[in-house]
Formats: sequence, C-alpha cells, structure tokens
Amino acid sequence: MLQVHSVVQDTGVHWFDEGERGVHLHSIILMTYGKCLYWVEGEKKMLDKGDLLFLPQQAAYYGKSIPTVTHAKYVVTFSYAEGTAGEPALLPILEELQPRQWKTERFELLQQRFKTMFDQWNERLPYREAMCQALLLESLTHWNREIDEGHRSDVKHRHAEQMKQYVQNHYRERVTKEELGTVIDKSPNYAAVLFREMTGQTIGDYIHAERIRRAIYLLQHSRMTVADIAEYLGYCDPSYFHKVFKRKIGLPPSSYIKEREHPAQ
Repeated sequence: MLQVHSVVQDTGVHWFDEGERGVHLHSIILMTYGKCLYWVEGEKKMLDKGDLLFLPQQAAYYGKSIPTVTHAKYVVTFSYAEGTAGEPALLPILEELQPRQWKTERFELLQQRFKTMFDQWNERLPYREAMCQALLLESLTHWNREIDEGHRSDVKHRHAEQMKQYVQNHYRERVTKEELGTVIDKSPNYAAVLFREMTGQTIGDYIHAERIRRAIYLLQHSRMTVADIAEYLGYCDPSYFHKVFKRKIGLPPSSYIKEREHPAQ
C-alpha cells in the first residue's frame, strides 16, 4: 500500500536539499521548469523540464539549484508496504533499489496530476491522503508503462510535438483528428492513436486539460468572471465548464477566484 507523506513544490535559485542513507521514504520528483542538480549515492544527475527522478528509500542524496538558473519542480515523498510474501509488487518501479531518471513523454498529464496532488495536500482538503494516494499511483503507473514500452522513435516524438503545438495554438476551438492528421500528413485514425500513445490522453482530454490550465491562470490573475472565462475558452455552457473543471482539478472554479491578486469589481 502507498502512503503519501508530503507534497512540496520547490522554486527559485536558492534551493538545496539533503537526504541521508537510512531514511525509509521514497521520493519522486517531476521537473516542470529550468534545471537543477542532484548527487545520488555520489552520482551526478542533471534534471531539466520533463525529467522524472525516483529516489528509493535508503538512498543518500544531495540536491541544489544551479547559480543564476531558476527552476521549479514537485517532490512527493511516500512509503510503500509490500503485500504478502510471494506476491508481485504493485508496480515494478516500487521494487527498484537504484535511483532512476527518465524523460517523460507524458509531461502535461503528469504535471497536472502533481499540481492537483500539491493543491489537495497543502490546502488540507478532506480525504487528501486518499486523493493523493490515487493520483500518485496513477502517475507511477504511467511512468512504469513508459519504461515497459521504451522511448518512442524520433519520428513519433516529432509528430506528437507537432500535434500538441497545434492543439496549444487552437485550444479554444474544436480540434479534430482530421486536423491533426493533416498536421503530420497521416490518416486521422493514425493521428488519434499516436496522440493517445504519446500523451496518455485522448485529443479531447488533452484539449480540456489545456483549457483548464489556462482557466486557472485567468481565475487567479484576470478580472473576468467564471462565465466570461468559460466562453473565452470555448465552453458555450458555464455549467459544463464548471463540471469539467471540478472533474479535472477536484475543486470548483470559485476556489481559485479567492486567490485573485485583483478581485473583480
């Protein structure tokens, strides 16, 4: 069974951390911006955006910012109790005794999961332990699947990046598999299958995630109402926007308006 012990977000240029050998907690790190350094059991590891780092329990490490280089990352510490003797581990990665660094191809999906974990944990919402446990297990499952499948070819990676860029430029519109097929000069069905394979999300789910990411910024930093933001992002029905937002984030849009720098008049 997984048990989450902390979820933190490190930012800036003056960060450092140190873990001694003998601590009975695992850590998983997702870099979301910039670069930072870790030394794990004496081995240097440079992390940049999109990197995952698994630090197994008992591993000694030291991490710090790179001078003048800002960075941002999420760090989740957790424990894992094995089941009955002879039973396979919940996930192979949980049995690893050595640290593992990995460049994820599902960055947007994992970034959303880690952000939700961070918000749930630090706002001390009801049942936060259960929610974070579920989100961590999902994140580790996505990572383990990537490990099993191996890194995709450069062509697939390039096509995925082209499709994601198109979605990010047209997220307020209705984006179809036919359009994405045209972007990479492939059939619509191939584009849809490849998109899901590379991102872990359907085209529709990815568009919703991109809209919700933008919505959070607007809720916190603009003077727009929830209805205005819904319409701006391409949702004709504000109630549907509210439903999608709460399903994706676990909180209603109004909870982010409370954090506004300049509340609407």
